[in-house]
Amino acid sequence: MDPIAPSTIRYIKLGAGGSFARLSLDKGELQLGYNEVPHDLCVAGDWDGLLAFFSSVRKSAGKAKDSVREVQDFYTLGADCLWITFVDGLLWWGFAEPEVTWLGTDTNQSVSRVRRMIGGWRSTNIQGLPLRMNDLTTRLTQVANYRGTICAVRAAEYLVRKINAVEEPIIAAATAARAAMLASAEDMIAALHWADFEIMVDLIFARGGWQRVSVLGQTMADVDLVLEQPTLGETASVQVKSRASQAVLDEHIAYFEASGHSRTFFVCHSPVGTLSTGDTDGVHLWTGAHLADIAVSSGLFDWLMDRVG
Repeated sequence: MDPIAPSTIRYIKLGAGGSFARLSLDKGELQLGYNEVPHDLCVAGDWDGLLAFFSSVRKSAGKAKDSVREVQDFYTLGADCLWITFVDGLLWWGFAEPEVTWLGTDTNQSVSRVRRMIGGWRSTNIQGLPLRMNDLTTRLTQVANYRGTICAVRAAEYLVRKINAVEEPIIAAATAARAAMLASAEDMIAALHWADFEIMVDLIFARGGWQRVSVLGQTMADVDLVLEQPTLGETASVQVKSRASQAVLDEHIAYFEASGHSRTFFVCHSPVGTLSTGDTDGVHLWTGAHLADIAVSSGLFDWLMDRVG
């Protein structure tokens, strides 16, 4: 799909409590109730007459004006108006044909007038990814709490970027900043003394809920740490190396397979060549950028700065 560029945007609540939302989505229609409103008055654009009508049936002048605005938007906003609604935890959007079809005031139906959606309603962005409410800012989704039927959307630019699959500028800046942080963390980890490197790894596991059951750096020759995870009932071994080749990793994997531990971690900040665990289950390899990401996610960036500064 091509990016959208609406001239205006409106939220519409499809029936009280969304009572005819599913019907509207399935039929590809923009539907409106207001059964008491004369269609001829709206087609003629007699909004003063409509205000007089609502003034006689609404409790306040403000309520009457709101009702006129909603009906007028439905009848006059063109095919370049973006309509949105929220149904089943998704944002639905689309554009509607300008013509309004009058269905009458049959008391057995809630909908009295409709506009045909151009291409139907959509609940995905232009790349086909679902627009879930949980993934959207409350600045946008709070419009679903509007007590009336039709209203403007304040987070309009944000909405259009989401539909067009354009990254938020603030997120793009944050992503660049995080990438720079990870690159710095990787450089700082490589500059650590081997003893500080072992302490960093110990801190990562401690913050992840693992409990050390061996003395750091003073266990058997094959591992540097033995850990327990009480919640999972697992034990794990950890081998920490500043530099290591594939042969060193293979030796550790052989140890792990005979150890009876639930899993093992091989942590190396400067591997010699490309390391691989093969198809061995339970072996976790932490090197380079991946290790830096884990350290930063564990809140150790300031700690790294203190150790290398």
